[in-house]
Amino acid sequence: MLLRVGELAKRTGLTVRTLHHYDEIGLLKPSMRSDAGYRLYRRQDVARLHHIQALRSLGMPLADIGTLLDRPSPSLTTLIERQIQELERKIADQSQLRDRLVVLHRQFENGDEPEMDDWLKTLEMMTMYDRYFTPQELDRLPLYQSDDERQAEWKALITEAEALVRQGVPTDDRAAQDLAKRWMTTLERDTAGDPMLLDKLNAMHANEPEVQAQMGISAQVSEYVMQAFAEFKLAIYRHYLNEEEFAFMRRHYPQRMQEWPSLMAKLRQQLEQNASPEDPAGQALAREWLELLRSFAGDDPATHEKIRRANEQEPALQANVWMTERMKEYLGKAIAHMTAN
Repeated sequence: MLLRVGELAKRTGLTVRTLHHYDEIGLLKPSMRSDAGYRLYRRQDVARLHHIQALRSLGMPLADIGTLLDRPSPSLTTLIERQIQELERKIADQSQLRDRLVVLHRQFENGDEPEMDDWLKTLEMMTMYDRYFTPQELDRLPLYQSDDERQAEWKALITEAEALVRQGVPTDDRAAQDLAKRWMTTLERDTAGDPMLLDKLNAMHANEPEVQAQMGISAQVSEYVMQAFAEFKLAIYRHYLNEEEFAFMRRHYPQRMQEWPSLMAKLRQQLEQNASPEDPAGQALAREWLELLRSFAGDDPATHEKIRRANEQEPALQANVWMTERMKEYLGKAIAHMTAN
């Protein structure tokens, strides 16, 4: 089947002038011409045209496209895959923009027209999230899709924490520990129980003072909540450890427990990649996990066993850890393989 230039332009949505230009610069020459001099294109020409348009959609200049296509055996499959990836990225970006506009539209409907400063702060926060999370991750991050009810819930938690800090309530007080448990439960919910999202959120909060200011969670409040949560867990571990073991753990656990999210994120990633616990990455993770355990529990395997038993028997220690049964199973196999070799 042969197509004249006008037919090809109509079928592809291009202009005749564009196809003439491609011919003039040697980018897409018709396979043949009719006796009357009309350009005639066949299937191979159409395939090359798809190459050209695919590369143009990826931002490649025409001169570079010609050089690339003149190399032996250009892969149309690879180009189509790249097109699909680029389209998926654009779809994700547009979906994200739509979500932002929905939030602003809701504000207008409620008569809450933002001030200029509010607009700028909102845009700044959105840009901040974009630097730390992929569009796909933002789609899975409930905290980013925050509705009015969720915002009110966090505001109440932050206000309560600030009051406890202001009043000088110790972190081992029942009120502080109750707040810490509710805080961590809400945080686990709003990170979809995904330690990788939690790890990125922690990094963003630690590295960006603007995030701390806009979310209203100061470094002081964050540290207070984490210390109170550590005290809550230590009170449970105390029933399983002797005085010497507990004294060592009390000195080191609050400082080291904040390293768990990063390790759990690595563990989750290993699972998503279907990596074997016996692979080098799995073994490195097992070593890192045991090193962290020793840092706050000491080197005695008997102490480690007491902590393991406490973690298994105490439901309160199993909550708010961002760890699934599959993650536990993977880690157990990785550690067993490491210690056996």
